[in-house]
Amino acid sequence: MNTKKIQEEVLLLLEQAYNSRSNDLDGSIRIGSKALDLSRKIYNKSLIAKSLSRLALFYMVRGENEKSLHMSEEAIAYFTELNDDLGIADAKYNIGSIYYKSNNYHLGMVYLSSCADIYSKYNDYHNESKVLKSLGAIHEFIGDQKSAKNSYNKAIEAAHKAKNINLESNAYNPLSGILLKQGKIKEAFEMAELSIKLKQETGDTRGYAFALYARGKVYLESEHFINAEKDFSEALAIHEEFGDSFGIGMCYNKTACLHIKKGEVELAKRLLLKAIKLSEKQQQAYIKQKSCYALYKIYKQEKQAEEALVYLEKYIDQKDNTITSQTSKIIENYEAITQKKALALEERLQQEKNDISLKRERAEQATKLRQEFISAMSHEIRTPLNAIIGIIGLLEERPNTNEKKLVDSLNFSAKNLLRIINNILDFSKLDSEKVQLDKHPLFFDTFLNNIKQTYIPLAQEKGIALSVIIAPKVARSYLADETKLFQILGNLLSNAIKFTNEGSVAMIIDIKDSHKNTDTLHIRIKDTGIGIPESEQAKLFDSFYIPTSIKTRKEGGTGLGLAIVNKLVELHDSKIKTKSKVGVGSEFCFLLKLEQSEMPALQNSQLSKSLEGKKAILAEDNEINALVMTRVLNKWGLIIERAKNGTEAVELAKKEKVDYIFMDIHMPEMNGFDATEYIRTTNNPNVDTRIFALTADLTAVNDNHYSKYFNNFLWKPIELDRLFNALIQTEKSSRLELESPS
Repeated sequence: MNTKKIQEEVLLLLEQAYNSRSNDLDGSIRIGSKALDLSRKIYNKSLIAKSLSRLALFYMVRGENEKSLHMSEEAIAYFTELNDDLGIADAKYNIGSIYYKSNNYHLGMVYLSSCADIYSKYNDYHNESKVLKSLGAIHEFIGDQKSAKNSYNKAIEAAHKAKNINLESNAYNPLSGILLKQGKIKEAFEMAELSIKLKQETGDTRGYAFALYARGKVYLESEHFINAEKDFSEALAIHEEFGDSFGIGMCYNKTACLHIKKGEVELAKRLLLKAIKLSEKQQQAYIKQKSCYALYKIYKQEKQAEEALVYLEKYIDQKDNTITSQTSKIIENYEAITQKKALALEERLQQEKNDISLKRERAEQATKLRQEFISAMSHEIRTPLNAIIGIIGLLEERPNTNEKKLVDSLNFSAKNLLRIINNILDFSKLDSEKVQLDKHPLFFDTFLNNIKQTYIPLAQEKGIALSVIIAPKVARSYLADETKLFQILGNLLSNAIKFTNEGSVAMIIDIKDSHKNTDTLHIRIKDTGIGIPESEQAKLFDSFYIPTSIKTRKEGGTGLGLAIVNKLVELHDSKIKTKSKVGVGSEFCFLLKLEQSEMPALQNSQLSKSLEGKKAILAEDNEINALVMTRVLNKWGLIIERAKNGTEAVELAKKEKVDYIFMDIHMPEMNGFDATEYIRTTNNPNVDTRIFALTADLTAVNDNHYSKYFNNFLWKPIELDRLFNALIQTEKSSRLELESPS
């Protein structure tokens, strides 16, 4: 057979493999492998790249991620050499899909956004629709329902342009899920039914399984259990036939939810354990998280505290691993991505000198997208942490000593995870926007002792002493940003303990200078560790820098900690200094100017009497967070009326005057910003009521239009002492207003 005939046969095989992927995935892999062998035989780079990209797609669907990644990267190398932009986009789609399905949302968005730009440039509406649908899934996973819905609708528009009803129906399934979350059951059902009809028309069996799954979720929500179980069972059978591990895991998890609603708890447990086992094998973090959390709720309901805590810890560990995984991937790809973007920008500027306004508009859109991503990730990660830390606070009040060790361990893990999250978010924000200090009255000696208690387990594990020495003249209470100060000291202590194998670590706080009510504190962290060579000390605070003297990954970490410490110290108008000698130890020190403050209110029965009988509206869509918050506020004597979204909060505000409104920011139907603006600007009994923003989104306070409507911002995870102090200070202010002469 001559070369031309082989080329024609390869193209025919690739088309055949792609068309049969929905009904015979194994057959597609066999045909694609044959096409690759023939392409290599004649060494046609274009056909080799196309065969690799197609096979990578099939392996990605089957859940063989490592094989898919390897083939996609090899394909990109060939396509780049051939200057084939569309080929590069096809291979990047495989990589982006693998990343987001394994919870690497950041890199998934980077790769898929790049694909979308290329497909849009070449008017490839078929593939543009496919990518927009995947981007919608990422937005949905990180909790940004508005952006998800927008992406799905754009995917439908592109499918219409491509005249492809199969692609159109792909977007209907997730849109049905969004409508279901909004309580629009009828619309959700109609959309799922339409998707099923279109899948039957096109003969897309695998897509038909996802459409059945979408309808099954509607039946489950409507408590039509027989119909729901039938749809999930049929969808599962199809996914098992295709070997689609992601679809199998989804069906296991949702069928378990069905059994929970029916009271068939043991059946649910078995399915959730199968889902966890499968997700661990296929590295599907999303399904594992959902399944561990479901098991935690089951055991909590059964009052099996030890089992409940085991699965809650597994849920936290998975979240921790997800964040660490994403951080590692970002670090590994950071330089390459940055360089590629810079080269692309330079090339475009050369080619489009006459189009400066368009460039500016694109840059602004990119900045906005980045900010929205940081906001959504902040909210998505910190919201479950709020529930976890709140529950830990309630569990710590229980006298059961058998559980205390587990609770202490869980508390330490949660704090450590929060520190990692703050590092990642601050690294993303500090260079790109104005970060301000959020100062509140702080029990300084108690705060320092809490830091010590946080890191004592690390020191004890290594057999070294950890001490905190506070000079007598240091005031008991200062105005300070507790979170940022904890990050500074926590990172420095963590590093000191990490690099000290024998001896001690000490944090020493003395007064350098005092003027009226302001003290300049001299803070030092000393250790007897391995020390840092003089040649490397100047680079310590560079982003991602890890000293060459570090021998292991465990010692090295990510290189983010000291970079963030440096920026946060600068935010306090100070500068951090280093003294170190190899084999002797290191000392990090800085000056901190703090204003003395009144002692903050701590939780006690005497002060909480001023809150007894007060009425409040709690607007919170997350059930666990609402439960924890209600329990805490009830304990202080407040009477709580719960709203599940902004619309309900507005309706409650119209009915009667309350003393406080606690408003979550990210909620369905109407968000907390819009709800608060409505209450403040319309005629209702609560137009002047004190409104507290409860948010996991660290960027919320930067919204100048809306932030003026709130009396205070309380960040999730919410610290109970901070919340209590805010309420007591509010009561004091109210009394002063009443007592002041008119």
